[in-house]
Amino acid sequence: MASCEQRLQRTRSRDGQDVPVLAIVGASVTAGVGPGNPDKSWAVLLTRRLHWDAVVLGDPGAGYVRAGVGRLGPVAPEIARIDLRALAPALVIVQAGHDDIGVPTRLEQRRVTQAVSLIRAEAPRAQIVLLTVFPGRTRRAGAVRTDHAIVTAGRAADPRVIIMDPLAGGWAFARAPDGLHPTAAGDAWIAAKVAGILQAHGVRPGPAGRGTAGSTVCDAGVPAAAAPR
Repeated sequence: MASCEQRLQRTRSRDGQDVPVLAIVGASVTAGVGPGNPDKSWAVLLTRRLHWDAVVLGDPGAGYVRAGVGRLGPVAPEIARIDLRALAPALVIVQAGHDDIGVPTRLEQRRVTQAVSLIRAEAPRAQIVLLTVFPGRTRRAGAVRTDHAIVTAGRAADPRVIIMDPLAGGWAFARAPDGLHPTAAGDAWIAAKVAGILQAHGVRPGPAGRGTAGSTVCDAGVPAAAAPR
């Protein structure tokens, strides 16, 4: 990860244009669980749609409180593993929530506040996005409580935060047999959905003509095949 980030920093200016950088941290959906391939995760697909450079870190089972199967989390330590000060990202997306279902509401809110404050301190110019709870087949009431805790705490910590709420929004996409994780087609749907919301908030693709192969993606974390908590 460190060497890839350094290479990304060296190549940020191309053809006289600064290439925007996107940082994404999250859990199993970000790691590519579902299609079983991190290159097919919504995070990588979004990066290619934007023609931006990116650093992606996903650990199945990670949340604002849960550490994840690879112990790369919770979210705040995941953020700390990325050198946001050096990257100066234009956008930071946090995908977490499902794995915190059952966590006490006040603890969840404190950890969300901590994560937003850390991003704001390390990357003061970045737009922050919180991609909240992806609903599964069970624990609907708990999912709603966790989702509400993330949304309220995120907005209180920074009114400029963009909330993307799959649970409240009823996001419907192709899912793997476990009923939670997206298939490759589902990941493509999520990437398009996120891109559309970002566009509505003024986020535009990078320099024209770079093509999908022009994006540098530093993708690290627990292998996509790892089982979620």
